[in-house]
Amino acid sequence: MKLPRHAELWAPGLLRARARQRAQPIDPQVPVTVHLMFADHYEPYWNKPTDAVALQRVRVWADRWPAIAGAAVDHDGRAAQWSFFYPQEEYRPEILDLLATLTRAGLGDVEIHIHHDGEGEQDFVERMQGFIAALHRDHALLHDIDGHPAFGFIHGNWALDNSHPSGRWCGLNNELTLLRELGCYADFTMPAAPDPCQTALVNAIYWAVDDPARPKSHDQGILLEPGTPPPAAALLCVQGPLALGRHPRWRVLPTLDVGELAGYAAPSAARAVRWITHAPRIGNDIFVKLYTHGAPEKNATALLGGHIAHAIAHVRSACEARGWRLRHATAWETYQRILAAAGVHAAGDTDIGTRHAVAG
Repeated sequence: MKLPRHAELWAPGLLRARARQRAQPIDPQVPVTVHLMFADHYEPYWNKPTDAVALQRVRVWADRWPAIAGAAVDHDGRAAQWSFFYPQEEYRPEILDLLATLTRAGLGDVEIHIHHDGEGEQDFVERMQGFIAALHRDHALLHDIDGHPAFGFIHGNWALDNSHPSGRWCGLNNELTLLRELGCYADFTMPAAPDPCQTALVNAIYWAVDDPARPKSHDQGILLEPGTPPPAAALLCVQGPLALGRHPRWRVLPTLDVGELAGYAAPSAARAVRWITHAPRIGNDIFVKLYTHGAPEKNATALLGGHIAHAIAHVRSACEARGWRLRHATAWETYQRILAAAGVHAAGDTDIGTRHAVAG
């Protein structure tokens, strides 16, 4: 049965996630750390602008982000971090060079985003190989695991592992396997609600094991828990918070909060409390992944004009009210801290890149 905003997909998972959290309360004897990450589906060529407009969109971020990040330090005094998930199909060397200046300044990272629509496995692998090689070789971006370039991933149109019911925007039932072999250390696509690509598993960090004969293998998975080793051939999935809250204009109808920041989705103190309440947790480490589409002017103006600073301030205040610590994190650092919280050795992916070696 189809419900409004595809609640049939995520509502049962939301209830299960709350029950799971209540069954594993925070240990009052151990410090609580909130790791705050921003995942930007960063598309300078949104709405097909000219090269000049796209480049200007990136220049605005390169010019303004350092001051914003430096003014929003965490409890360790570290500047805020931004993870730019850049689309393969929008690759331009001059744009990546600009983003690389921010990574060299210690203010963020560049990861991988891609839109594709049924072109087949060979096309997907070749596109990804070329992009990984260009980022790593030509721009000194990405990280290494066991001598191979490694990347965080967000799927365009939310359709990871052929998860859209129409079959559009992917076409690969074995995409999780391909991503691991190409060097993906974690997927950061979810949540997608109210989109029908949304998974049944909500507010979770988990291992997804691919079934190459079926789509949407990440619909369920094995939750990360301290002391539990990862299953073989699994991809780490890191979800952001999904919650219901009071609508800012209507008292009766609730709003669906998926941790999005946009021109139409401003941060607030109430949202910050929802985020830290519903975000995935491993022991006393809480991982808050917020997301945005930060390149278009309709969002960039709001984000750089105060939304980011206010979001960080609200999360920090919510943490301080509870005696918790706030730590900024890139996607890569989030991955490292997740594995550390679960007691998993971060360099264990010895088979990354064994089938589809990176070109170049």
